[in-house]
Amino acid sequence: MKDVVIIGAGPCGLAAAIACQRAGLDVLVIEKGPLVHSIYRYPTYMIFHSTPDLLEIGGIPFTTANEKPTRQEALSYYRLVASREQVPVHCYETVTAAEKSADGFVVSTTDRFGEKHRYASRYLVIATGYFDHPNRLQVPGEDLPKVSSFYKEAHPYAGMKVAVVGANNSAVDAALELERAGAEVTVICRGAELSEKVKAWTRPIFESMVKKGRIHIHYKSTVEAISERTIEIRTEDGVISLENDFVFTLIGYRPDRTFLQSLGVTSDPQSGVPEHHPETMETNVPGVYIAGVVAAGNHANAIFIENGRHHGEQIARHIRSLT
Repeated sequence: MKDVVIIGAGPCGLAAAIACQRAGLDVLVIEKGPLVHSIYRYPTYMIFHSTPDLLEIGGIPFTTANEKPTRQEALSYYRLVASREQVPVHCYETVTAAEKSADGFVVSTTDRFGEKHRYASRYLVIATGYFDHPNRLQVPGEDLPKVSSFYKEAHPYAGMKVAVVGANNSAVDAALELERAGAEVTVICRGAELSEKVKAWTRPIFESMVKKGRIHIHYKSTVEAISERTIEIRTEDGVISLENDFVFTLIGYRPDRTFLQSLGVTSDPQSGVPEHHPETMETNVPGVYIAGVVAAGNHANAIFIENGRHHGEQIARHIRSLT
């Protein structure tokens, strides 16, 4: 039997594993994708908003020649940390269920070969993110192959007519990169202006591209429908149809509370925040803890790596006090 099973090998899950191991606990981390899967899914050439020191876990320095680290540097750093700390991680293994047992929990999984496994654990830490559950437009054509909620890089879209739906950093960054690669970019923004969260050093560049006509933008507009060759947009002046090759719906993500609910963890109906003690991160179900963005509920921007990385230390201290 393990002392702690941690579901999710993102930065916050790894930080929790390191803290628990250093507290003398026997730990296993289970991850349905690769190590730090959420960061792997970031755009190829993404640069973090945070400085390296705010992304560090386990007290291991994150060094970079730049003021802000790149996605590639972050992937290398977290691989290094997991290896140096000898964190036991089962990658490409999906948790299918978790049940309460007489002395803890039993976690059921299926690996990439289809083989099933069961792990007994005294405590359970849920450190899953939410990037696998993008918000949806709920319009006809949204499931066409040309529509994606994940942007990687611009090269495949050179010379293409590309619509970007959204008004936050991900949408603005994608639009700029696509324009530089030679795509004809149209941004569709629900509000009257870009999000106030758009980076201060990016906003003027984007607005300049719009002013020069190199990026087209429709404010106070929504997508009505998507077809193989067009996209229908409802603007203040009515519905317009634009020729279109590809669509990126970069409108955020939503938490999936199904797994937490299956364990009996309740959430605030308004905020979506799972019920938990802020000092220990233990939920209303004894022995079940949460770490990272899953603790933010509907407002994912409230928790980032820089604050979620400390949840593991709180969890480890509390578990150690019980044993």
